Amino acid sequence: MNFALILFLLLVVTAVLWFIDRFFARKHRAPNTPSPWWVEYGASFFPVILIVFALRSFLVEPFKIPSGSMIPTLLVGDFILVNKWTYGIRLPVINKKVIALNDPQRGEVMVFRYPADPSMDYIKRVVGLPGDRVEYINKRLSINGQAVPIEEAGEFLHPDRLYYSPMFREQLGAVEHFVLIERDVPAFVPKVLNFPGRENCTYTSVGVSCTVPAGHYFVMGDNRDASSDSRVWGFVPDENIVGKAFFIWFNFNDLKRIGSFH
Repeated sequence: MNFALILFLLLVVTAVLWFIDRFFARKHRAPNTPSPWWVEYGASFFPVILIVFALRSFLVEPFKIPSGSMIPTLLVGDFILVNKWTYGIRLPVINKKVIALNDPQRGEVMVFRYPADPSMDYIKRVVGLPGDRVEYINKRLSINGQAVPIEEAGEFLHPDRLYYSPMFREQLGAVEHFVLIERDVPAFVPKVLNFPGRENCTYTSVGVSCTVPAGHYFVMGDNRDASSDSRVWGFVPDENIVGKAFFIWFNFNDLKRIGSFH
């Protein structure tokens, strides 16, 4: 469901009703005659929808984490806020960038339209920038020939399944974060799609190496062995970017998670 399009259509309809009521209907009604219900309600909802549309399109957008691909950073059921202007001002609905601001940086958590189906929003961590050579070999990440610093950080308990995963602290760019890497899961990447730029990647039994094309980004989930990401379906084009995730504002199952991500 394209909520942005639905909201835009509601905005247009209520704006038309407000315009009719403000500049036409009022002048032709008898004194003390109430407006038709459809005009009254439509016109009254217009300012509210306008504010919601503007906030959601240009400032922040709420997003619910639907899967465990970003564990341990983000859990299923986390409600997060996405900064819509950090990576540039984009026209709503068509998502076309009109004002360039900042580019995504390594380590940032980004929401984007899934390249294989732009009607779906995905969330992953930015790993490779345009021109980078990204290698994930034997479950160790390297960028441009330099190994990304990583150290063991105990274990993570999955509360829904009651099992532990090895957890590691990783330094990606200026961002320090945690990742899960299962020791008993094979290193090779299964079920690779035939994505645009597939020729930039080399797959072997021990992992994958990719050169990121211009205007694209290589993203990965923090739950490395349970994430379908750029290793599987390819690069994220700049025009698919929605914004930067920065804040957990609610979780029905754990109120302590509010504000725990930035």
